[in-house]
Amino acid sequence: MNHVTVVDLGYGDAGKGTVVDWLCGARPVHTVVRFNGGAQAAHNVVLRDGRHHTFAQFGAGTFRPGVRTHLARHVVVDPLALAAEADHLASVGVSDALDRLTVDGEALLSTPYHRAANRARELARGADRHGSCGLGVGETVAYGLAHPDEAPRVADCRTPAVLRRRLAALRDRLTAELGPLNAPPVEDCLPAFGGFADRVAIVDRTYLAGVLRAGTCVFEGAQGVLLDEWHGFHPYTTWSTTTFANADTLLAEAGQPGAAERLGVLRIATTRHGPGPLVTEDPALPLADPRNPTNPWQGRFRFGHFDAVAHRYALEVAGGVDGVALTHLDLADRGLRICRRYDTLDRLEPGPPGDLDRQAALTARLLAARPVYDDGPPADWPSAVEEALGVPVVLTSRSPTAEGKAVRKGRLFAPVV
Repeated sequence: MNHVTVVDLGYGDAGKGTVVDWLCGARPVHTVVRFNGGAQAAHNVVLRDGRHHTFAQFGAGTFRPGVRTHLARHVVVDPLALAAEADHLASVGVSDALDRLTVDGEALLSTPYHRAANRARELARGADRHGSCGLGVGETVAYGLAHPDEAPRVADCRTPAVLRRRLAALRDRLTAELGPLNAPPVEDCLPAFGGFADRVAIVDRTYLAGVLRAGTCVFEGAQGVLLDEWHGFHPYTTWSTTTFANADTLLAEAGQPGAAERLGVLRIATTRHGPGPLVTEDPALPLADPRNPTNPWQGRFRFGHFDAVAHRYALEVAGGVDGVALTHLDLADRGLRICRRYDTLDRLEPGPPGDLDRQAALTARLLAARPVYDDGPPADWPSAVEEALGVPVVLTSRSPTAEGKAVRKGRLFAPVV
């Protein structure tokens, strides 16, 4: 039970990256395993000396010397974005990030064609945008589902003839559906993907079992449970399983089912980047997040009071946690309150995965719901969150650096000495 899986119990952006970085400093960690999402992830880590990196595909423990990253087959891998991320890491003092990276060859390969198609679809939605990041991750997954035997995968980068054929078919299908795409010719893409295959260790799915035996691993989730492809509030969701499910599958395949503690991450403010339900949204809150600015694809970064109704729902659909990391406690004096029920309901009922009509109906109910708040801000946020959610708060964070973290006495996840 020395592994840890980290999952966001909100709409993302709660601080998974800074928690993963802390874990990798508080105990000896061999590898950070990314198990969902892709280049659209944005996990910010700030060091005491001010160095900062937004982790997308590399694990958020990469600032820690020797900590490796493994991209499991559930990750959508974008080699071009990965190269740019490695360049930024080098500029802030991490020159060996690619040397510490392994990638499962079965992972879907995200390409400029997926990105161009994603942006074309989102622009066509006009005012009904879903809040995509515009990086092609969902488009890559959708194409993989529609054409599982022809979708480009990481292992194809080692075989130029196969990759050329699959990229051409991808380009032709998307062009026939959407019109001309703003993307380079296939021949211009091949050298970059070939260079990726030459530089990075591409492995098969059996590799992870050895990693798990070699030492402690931290499984780092992307986005948040309330954006889950099946349990989120359709259509404002991601094409990714954001619960613990993928990590659980990987552990079971490696012969270590249940061998990871489950850590959920929450802000004391419930936030959302882009459109979709945010029942407790309050534009009057004196809050800002400079690392989550408004952008042309997602739109505004929105703030609300702590939504215990939504977070209890996330706990249910995720199958529970061993503890919660509660972040942004430095904002406790900003008038934030707790919402334990809505005017029309006090519990969101989980449904079976795959029933998107049901999830869309739930979205409609949430868009019409109004929050009912406690009388005032809690005097003790960790205790109040424990009482509202029925789970222990085991880690608190008052700043984006590791030094701002504190283990609650007598709780799980204490540092290994």
